[in-house]
Amino acid sequence: MEKHINVVATLQIVYSILGLIIATTIFILFHVIGDFADDHEAEFVLSIIANVIMVISFIVCLPGILAGIGLFKRKEWARVLTLIISVLNLFSFPIGTGIGVYSIWALVQPENVEAFK
Repeated sequence: MEKHINVVATLQIVYSILGLIIATTIFILFHVIGDFADDHEAEFVLSIIANVIMVISFIVCLPGILAGIGLFKRKEWARVLTLIISVLNLFSFPIGTGIGVYSIWALVQPENVEAFK
């Protein structure tokens, strides 16, 4: 069952980094579109939207990265944080749902709970 913990940790880190990559792409795209717009107000609004998306994505994705690192180190707080993140991932259909279901299943197994004690 140790393998499942490592898989969950890897999935959490990769899924969070993927979220940051998507947010960064949107951030860059909005700034490029704003640069091409001849309207100063449109450029300003797109810049604000891009910045908000980036900040929110960073706030949402950082706990997943921290939880994954903590899982590799077998920290109890990381198991609890991953369970919370996994419940929230259930609403992110289809990939987040799959990761959430697998993570919850793997982390509530009695053998894995003991690995964090």
